[in-house]
Amino acid sequence: MAAASLPPLPSSVTELEHEGATYYIVGTAHVSKQSVDDVRAVIDRVKPDVVCVELDKVRYEALTKDSAFRDLDVFKVVREGRTLYLLAHLALASYQRRIGASLGVKPGAELLAAVKIAEERGIPVELIDRDINITLKRTWKNLGLWKRSMLLSSLIVGFEDDDEDDEDEDDKGITAKTVEDLKEPKALSEMLSELGRAVPQIKTPLIDERDQYLATKAVAAATPETGPKRKTVVAVVGAAHVPGMKANWGKPADLAKLEKIPPPGLLWTILKWAVPVLFIVGLIYFWQQSEESSFFDMMLRWVLPTSIGAGGLTLLAGGSIFSVLTAIVVSPLAAIHPLLGTGMVVGVVEAWRRRPGVVDCEQLPDDIQTWRGFWRNKVTRILLIAVASGIGTAVGFWIGVTYVVTS
Repeated sequence: MAAASLPPLPSSVTELEHEGATYYIVGTAHVSKQSVDDVRAVIDRVKPDVVCVELDKVRYEALTKDSAFRDLDVFKVVREGRTLYLLAHLALASYQRRIGASLGVKPGAELLAAVKIAEERGIPVELIDRDINITLKRTWKNLGLWKRSMLLSSLIVGFEDDDEDDEDEDDKGITAKTVEDLKEPKALSEMLSELGRAVPQIKTPLIDERDQYLATKAVAAATPETGPKRKTVVAVVGAAHVPGMKANWGKPADLAKLEKIPPPGLLWTILKWAVPVLFIVGLIYFWQQSEESSFFDMMLRWVLPTSIGAGGLTLLAGGSIFSVLTAIVVSPLAAIHPLLGTGMVVGVVEAWRRRPGVVDCEQLPDDIQTWRGFWRNKVTRILLIAVASGIGTAVGFWIGVTYVVTS
């Protein structure tokens, strides 16, 4: 009696070869129930020697322990001037969780399924993605201040209101079919091409570099440092990475280079110091040219708008009286000091005042789903206040500069 024929591989699978090993690349959507089924079917069908997943250690622990933000040190984030970076990260996480919730699928469910199935069958698991913090930092450094602000605002605008109850939301929003359609090669090609044209600064570190990284690590999974060579490899990755992985297949990338955080550009470093120096020189020049204004008057013309702008936006963002007073006092110095930021100081003061606890950090994934939760959570409120004080300082400073020059 002939053996039963094996079921065909799902259409989401790309089969590749390299030096005697066979690789099954499963292109998934991170909020797709069908992707979870595809992963399970492929592993059961090919019985691989190793399962690779598009995860790094941080994301792996977040999925398996559900504690992505539990150990968040908001004081450190603020001191290092990474408030905008963390806000963007939270906004991206919120967007993905909202889509997953509307489809009844936890973001990354297919990656978690791959890990669990492999562990149940005693199959080794390899984490082949670049550290998420490195990816976000390289992406963030690629963006100018304007692009950062636009990206952050576009993501935050998508937050839903707690009281919204639209019965037709599922019909108007993203559906399971929409997600599956986006995995089609033509749709993917058009989407990536448009992303490359619109925001190449994001596509390079977020997609292109990781395509190289994932391809290199997936190929290397067949030849572990210890143990025999592996003949069959299953790699579970986002469908958007499959075309790039195919293009880079068998072309080892310099992983150390891709893991390096680029230093600030020379031009930015020069400008950071040149602007305050030129301002001070200009202030002295206009004072000497003026027959009516004293140096004290000149100072007040830019100090007052700077302090008022910083204090006003800090208050508007819900800062405590201590934070408002800190913004008023610190902002004039921070405006002309390249290594000092109003947001850094105000953020630390507000964090000391609010003292976020473990519960606040654990509730972040849920609170960032709505404006009310975003406003109520101590962590996100601290970040918003820190950013607002910095914006207020910048706006007030340039108003003051204009006043000095035109008076």
